[in-house]
Amino acid sequence: MAENAKAETRPKLTARIRRHLLTGLLTAIPLMVTWFVLAFLFRLLSQIGQPLAQGLARSFRRVSPDIADFLLEPWLVPALSVFMVIVLLYLLGVLASLVIGRRLIGAFDTLMQRIPLVQTIYGAVSQLLGALKQKPDGVQRVVLIDFPSPEMKAVGFVTKTLKDADTGDELAAVYVPTTPNPTSGYLEIVPVDRVISTTWTFDEAMTFIVSGGAVSQETMNYSKSAEPLEEPDETERSDDKEER
Repeated sequence: MAENAKAETRPKLTARIRRHLLTGLLTAIPLMVTWFVLAFLFRLLSQIGQPLAQGLARSFRRVSPDIADFLLEPWLVPALSVFMVIVLLYLLGVLASLVIGRRLIGAFDTLMQRIPLVQTIYGAVSQLLGALKQKPDGVQRVVLIDFPSPEMKAVGFVTKTLKDADTGDELAAVYVPTTPNPTSGYLEIVPVDRVISTTWTFDEAMTFIVSGGAVSQETMNYSKSAEPLEEPDETERSDDKEER
């Protein structure tokens, strides 16, 4: 009987261990993904700001060598680099909200457009960001399309509306981001009548994509397009804030 009891206990113990491991894994995945994203951003900002931090340390060397040596400590340089980049980004945002800042940024854009090879990459990225900020004509910005098969649907952003040169039918250029990294994805050309418009905002759609669908509204327009939603452009929102 003792042997039978042991035989019955082993499967239960194995199932319990498996269940706890699975629960622990599901609990750790959000933390792991968050850590991965934050670590990637930290390394990226640190690499960008490292020359600034080193330049700041060299400037202090003339005044106080001790402060310069402290700023060049291996553990402090990455944090100082990230802090300086964040401050610069904030100042850039403040500058972009001013009239003179917009003119300077416009002049910089014009300069970048005249540099060979750079103009292709810089111009394409700038146009993509501009298209995502503005509502396209004749269709909502956040849509569902049949992708990768007619039986499935994917969340996408309409970046531009086109016309078929042969039939005159309206077409939509839809950017379909990947999960959980929305910076990569697919560009699909879809007839407008086969696009399902949603009532989601850009932020809601991005949250849905990055979270793998875990964070979203309780309902969505899957079979039929939603009623047209009047959504102000991001540029209009910023102008309203400035006027206030």
